[in-house]
Amino acid sequence: MTRPGSPNTSGEGRTQTLERTETKKPRLWRVLLLNDDYTPMDFVVMVLERYFRKSEQEAQLIMLAVHRKGQGVAGVYTRDVAETKVAQVTQHARQEGHPLMVVAEPEGEG
Repeated sequence: MTRPGSPNTSGEGRTQTLERTETKKPRLWRVLLLNDDYTPMDFVVMVLERYFRKSEQEAQLIMLAVHRKGQGVAGVYTRDVAETKVAQVTQHARQEGHPLMVVAEPEGEG
């Protein structure tokens, strides 16, 4: 038996070399809120504060970007976290009767 960190040897006296692979950072995804004519601005601000942990001022600025530019970035996360946030916000919006659209897209696109 070999100790951790020592080379593995086969029965014929050969040494096996274990290769180290570099780990890549996971691709990040942007969570976007899309403008519509029905979801109240105060609901969008509440969503940004509650689900994306934005301050009231940050939430107001993002909400205004959604209103004026058609979309705003709520946050940037790994894919799993982004998809979870999309699902949570969409479910909450539907429960409240709002058509708010929330999407995730890979960073660098769109």
